[in-house]
Amino acid sequence: AVHLVESGGGSVRSGGSLRLSCVASGYYYRTYCMGWFRQAPGKEREGVAGIDADGRPRYAEAVKGRFTISEDEEKRTLYLEMTNLKPSDTASYYCAYHTGECPWSLLQIESQYEYWGQGTQVTVSS
Repeated sequence: AVHLVESGGGSVRSGGSLRLSCVASGYYYRTYCMGWFRQAPGKEREGVAGIDADGRPRYAEAVKGRFTISEDEEKRTLYLEMTNLKPSDTASYYCAYHTGECPWSLLQIESQYEYWGQGTQVTVSS
């Protein structure tokens, strides 16, 4: 099993920045991919960004140009650098992990992922 712990959430004003981190522990799969999802109150969880086994990122249209996903494999840590934050980015952000092959086209599909963190809250005020 894989255990995921997110951190880095907080409250910022519109235009501000935050960096989320997600540390993975437990079994190490040689082939895997990871992603970030978010869920705002009253809305369904949506994919924000994902990174495949080759390090290729994929972003939701709403965050392209503002968010950057990256990974430090040695530290088993996934990051989400968020800049120019907007009130519409307010949500709980979740880290997710998929074992095995991970088509780039499916990186933002929730059902693709087997393991999930508990989430970290991001609140952006205007």
